[in-house]
Amino acid sequence: MTDSITVAPEDLPLACLYRWEQSQGDRVYLTQPTGAGGLLDITWHEAADQVRRMAGWIAHQQWPAGSRIAILGKNSAHWILADLAILMAGHISVPIYPTFSAESLRYILEHSEARACFVGKMDDVGSLAQGIPAGCMLLALPLAPAIEALQWEVLIAQQPPWQGAVAPDPDAVCTIIYTSGTTGKPKGVVHSYRSMAWGVTSATRRVQMDSSDRYISYLPLAHVAERMLIEQASLRYGGRVFFAEALDTFVSDLQRARPTIFFSVPRLWVKFQHGVHAKMPAAKLDRLLSLPLVGWFVRKKILKGLGLDRCRLAAGGAAPMPHDVLNWYRRLGLDLIEVYGMTENCGVSHSTLPGSDPVGTVGLPYEDVKCRIDPDSGEVQMHCQALMQGYYRDPEQTTLALGSDGWLRTGDKGAIDAQGYLRITGRVKDIFKTSKGKYVAPAPIEDLLIMHDDIEACTVTGAHLPQPLALVMLSQDAVARIQGDAEKLALEEALQCHLRDVNAQLEPHERLDLLAVVQTAWTPENGFVTPTLKVKRHRIEEYYGPHYAHWQKQGQPIVWVTG
Repeated sequence: MTDSITVAPEDLPLACLYRWEQSQGDRVYLTQPTGAGGLLDITWHEAADQVRRMAGWIAHQQWPAGSRIAILGKNSAHWILADLAILMAGHISVPIYPTFSAESLRYILEHSEARACFVGKMDDVGSLAQGIPAGCMLLALPLAPAIEALQWEVLIAQQPPWQGAVAPDPDAVCTIIYTSGTTGKPKGVVHSYRSMAWGVTSATRRVQMDSSDRYISYLPLAHVAERMLIEQASLRYGGRVFFAEALDTFVSDLQRARPTIFFSVPRLWVKFQHGVHAKMPAAKLDRLLSLPLVGWFVRKKILKGLGLDRCRLAAGGAAPMPHDVLNWYRRLGLDLIEVYGMTENCGVSHSTLPGSDPVGTVGLPYEDVKCRIDPDSGEVQMHCQALMQGYYRDPEQTTLALGSDGWLRTGDKGAIDAQGYLRITGRVKDIFKTSKGKYVAPAPIEDLLIMHDDIEACTVTGAHLPQPLALVMLSQDAVARIQGDAEKLALEEALQCHLRDVNAQLEPHERLDLLAVVQTAWTPENGFVTPTLKVKRHRIEEYYGPHYAHWQKQGQPIVWVTG
């Protein structure tokens, strides 16, 4: 059977920009907060004009075709414009997380042989001093911190716009997206124009979009999910993109955007739920929602307060969504779907559909996506036209990932039921064996632990120990709250209760001996988590591993970790 999806020239991102420039040039494309309550609206015509001017400037540098140009910074309107300008000039964009350490930043810029680096919004520019190699030109986007660099506004003011419509080869390299480095140095995932455009088409055959859609961009654009859902989908369908200004303004940013399409990680969906319960206890809310007319008004008020009253497509990904959270949002009239994918397949693999798919699965494959389970390892493997060309300058890792048959080895363990629904059960390499000879998959246990409001991150470990244990990092709010003995004791009792609840859902060999409570934040800077806040297990084992046996000898369910 042949694939039904083809990529037409008009599906490629630059062609989409030209189309909206002509057909709806006066409509706002990007809305950027500028600080102190200010907003900048950029129309499609204005966006295309700035892209054309910057593309002209880049072309005048006479770098070889296909040169790599990096983008380092938090999400902003000009992040997207810089990306498009790089492509229009015939080069390859390399997005970089603004939280990468100087070491990782330098590695990516040197490994990709980047000619230049656009620098945007950043909370900390400390990595720039040691992270920028000699010879890499710095270009400052609007809202960038004060650094020594060429300024976007100055360059486009001096440069006439590029004329005409550049049409890249669909199979040419469009971007190199470096992974966040969970298991070692970041790997450069090479995607073509075709793979990204094919991914948008396949995903949106299941969930339709059009030019009336509104998006809010706040998860890193250096991550494939935001790049595909926000940048690529808005270009394809002509929707409007709003940007968040800062973490403490996020709720007001969300209320301003009132997105019709909203994607987030499960942790944020849980925080929204806890925020609602902080204002209205769960029992009272359940009672009100059960009343026909009152329930309608309550649902409307809650969704409007969250800025989600216009949301018609709400999605979660990166980790499984707890069943009770899914059901809670469904009662509010917001039917969350779950999506599954990774950088190597443009994030395009599986998703559920509102109200129809079994809770606990990631749904069915997207159109023309093929999926199988390796009979020996239980690994999920998939194939589609959104797959990467390979890892940049790393043929050995490319062969390991794609094998001899071109099917992506995802590294996830899973199972497919009789109806074709995929259930993710953990990571192949994360599974460990206790000293009792029992295998434990940490991911499902971590998904239960992280649901406590005071736990920001966690990891379950226990190779060669009698029973597993968990390290849990407290949220900043929790750390601030436990300054006195009484507050610390109250939190300890709450965590002990949570441990009992989690253990009650596990098999005997999976039950946790203790929670080791960490008050020092795990950050990308100290190397415990990636820029996407995934815990680096090898770093946890290296730092805390020597203490595991001692903690277990204490015989306490809660152990407070210092340092």
